[in-house]
Amino acid sequence: MDLQLKNKSALVSGSTAGIGYAIALQLAKEGARVFVNGRTAQRVEKAVEQIKTESGNDQVSGIVADFASAASINSLVTQLPEVDILVNNVAIFEPKAFSEITDEDWLRFYEINVLSGIRLARAYFGKMLSKGWGRIIFISSESAIQIPEEMIHYGMTKTAQLAVARGLAELTKGTAVTVNSVLPGPTLSEGVGDFIENLAKDQSKTSAEVEQDFFKTIRPTSIIQRFLSTTEVASMVTYLASPIASATNGAAIRAEGGLLKGAV
Repeated sequence: MDLQLKNKSALVSGSTAGIGYAIALQLAKEGARVFVNGRTAQRVEKAVEQIKTESGNDQVSGIVADFASAASINSLVTQLPEVDILVNNVAIFEPKAFSEITDEDWLRFYEINVLSGIRLARAYFGKMLSKGWGRIIFISSESAIQIPEEMIHYGMTKTAQLAVARGLAELTKGTAVTVNSVLPGPTLSEGVGDFIENLAKDQSKTSAEVEQDFFKTIRPTSIIQRFLSTTEVASMVTYLASPIASATNGAAIRAEGGLLKGAV
């Protein structure tokens, strides 16, 4: 299927590894002009070259930006004043007891996970409306609905993303601009993979055994009973970024392996 993404420009925040990298790679494979983002030039340059090689698409560039800094985001927008597709993927997470989450922690999580997407959307949304076409996609999480007790501050930011995305979608009435959210479940990204491997060593188990235990005790409602691959999440995002997904707007799309129960 042709997703009609050739020569569409796309910025994927936090895309040097994990879900963001997989999204950038799939968009590049579909012929889009992709802008990879990370906090260091070294990681960005490495990701750009890998995506060019894997996709066969030379229209891949990199922009360094730290999403904890408004000034850094402003610099990014100055370098890239307009895009057709914005994927707000950058995020941080950290298991921490509620009683130990400081005000600084709450503000840091909100700044990076929520305000980064708001700032970028504010920069690009109006231009998409003026041009008559655009896609904004927030990478939320199943944690937006099923708040994890071990990182309530993270869950809060993922819920906030749903609210922002839906509110922006309300402003697109009668246009060909769409704003949606994607809710991945536990995904075997770079950080999660390292965590599982270290846990396996500490417990003298295999990574497969740790994964099985995780879905038996921590996420028992999962239907697929395994971690998603980053490619599985990226496939959903790439579809939503395409012109053929024109009827999907203001939606929170699940890609969580059936973990969430109920109609919401």
